[in-house]
Amino acid sequence: MNHQRRKFLRAAAAGGALYAFGRTPDTVWAQAAGTGGFSDYKALVCLFMFGGNDSWNMVVPTSTAEYNAYARSRGGGTASSLAIDRAALLPVTRVGQAAGDPSFGFHPSMTGVRDLFAAGRLAVLPNIGPLVRPTTKAQYQSAATTGHTLPPQLFSHNDQQDQWHSLRGRAVMRSGWAGRVADVLASRTADQQLALNVSLAGQTFFQAGEVARPYVSGSTGAATFTGFGTTGVTGGRRSSFEALLTASSGSSTNTMYERSFATVQRRALQYADRVNAAIAAGPNFAALPNTGVTLTPLQTQLRTVAKMIASRTQLSMSRQIFFVSVGGFDQHDTLLADQPGLLTNVSSSIKMFSDAVAEIGLQDSVTLFTHSDFGRTLTSNGDGSDHAWGGVQLVAGGAVRGGRFYGDYPLLEIGSALEIGGGRIIPTVSADQYAATLARWFGVTDTDLAKVAPSIGNFAQRDLGFFA
Repeated sequence: MNHQRRKFLRAAAAGGALYAFGRTPDTVWAQAAGTGGFSDYKALVCLFMFGGNDSWNMVVPTSTAEYNAYARSRGGGTASSLAIDRAALLPVTRVGQAAGDPSFGFHPSMTGVRDLFAAGRLAVLPNIGPLVRPTTKAQYQSAATTGHTLPPQLFSHNDQQDQWHSLRGRAVMRSGWAGRVADVLASRTADQQLALNVSLAGQTFFQAGEVARPYVSGSTGAATFTGFGTTGVTGGRRSSFEALLTASSGSSTNTMYERSFATVQRRALQYADRVNAAIAAGPNFAALPNTGVTLTPLQTQLRTVAKMIASRTQLSMSRQIFFVSVGGFDQHDTLLADQPGLLTNVSSSIKMFSDAVAEIGLQDSVTLFTHSDFGRTLTSNGDGSDHAWGGVQLVAGGAVRGGRFYGDYPLLEIGSALEIGGGRIIPTVSADQYAATLARWFGVTDTDLAKVAPSIGNFAQRDLGFFA
């Protein structure tokens, strides 16, 4: 097998022939398999913050002892301080919070998220990250000699993005955990007119399955082929092109490249019409309007997601996982200047999407959750923070038992039990537990959870409990 053929097969396995042929994020792909169905509708929406969000400034302790530790670690009182003024934080009260318990507040730019938390529609995971097994500071420090299993290449952007996407630990995998959800639910989603996984932000490892393939669209819908129409010369041109593609994809004399390319193009034509018609028929949400308001790119992605959810019946969908993203979080400098705008965008986008879904009465059927490369260091590098490990993530939706923290917020103190040097914190909740909890709500059986989250058996708690 020559190098080019191996490269093609790897690309096709990791996300479909679209990637292998260098297609743009506006190209679509879909594949359905199996038989059966669900009697209800559920959607998961992954919001990935690329670059590594400095989430210790997103949710901050406000009680005196805990805030003082945070401020010291973040360089409080110095010119390079990254600490948010305690008086500026947006305080919240957790469900069941008792007198004397630590208190917390959201970043002052996150009023939308604060409001969802207060309304019981958003929860906080205060110290989460990729883990193969529970890890103490001593185990981390002695791993090289004891063989304690750590995720590989900690603090590396690409490697840790792959860990979040795939939950692969130290194994070699060609599928992401959302792709594996699609695989195990294939027999129950065969009647869907589109793939279970839908990306509004390009091809992603997260949604690549062993069998199932993701559907990839642009932020406002599928790109259409220029020069094609439904009548006259342009209609005839399209009919001829489709006939050529059908013949090419089924030809035994064509190479695998030719057949795959023809198949991709034929599906792109077929699904572009179907998806764009569904989006066009979607409602004009008051929370995410079509006109009159300038939306950010993230908000535009989420508006398209909301429209596709609204068209679920038209597309015969019962289960969908969407992927949207926003970048700019690799803040080695100008953190305090730039983070407010980034967090405003995230917070307002989550709130607007939540409100849009509520407009169509599906708030209990749709759950949005965040990922990011990694948390950041507590310590300042002078004007920003560096790559670390554990951090804070958010999960929002009507089915979420909101207003609560799931897991323990760590003491943000240099030299503390979870600080491993340079202000890096060991996570105490694993990405596998997070994914397993989401997948279980989505309809994956307990028997199949290990297929989705391979390391879940190493953790005593398989379900974090943030769903009712």
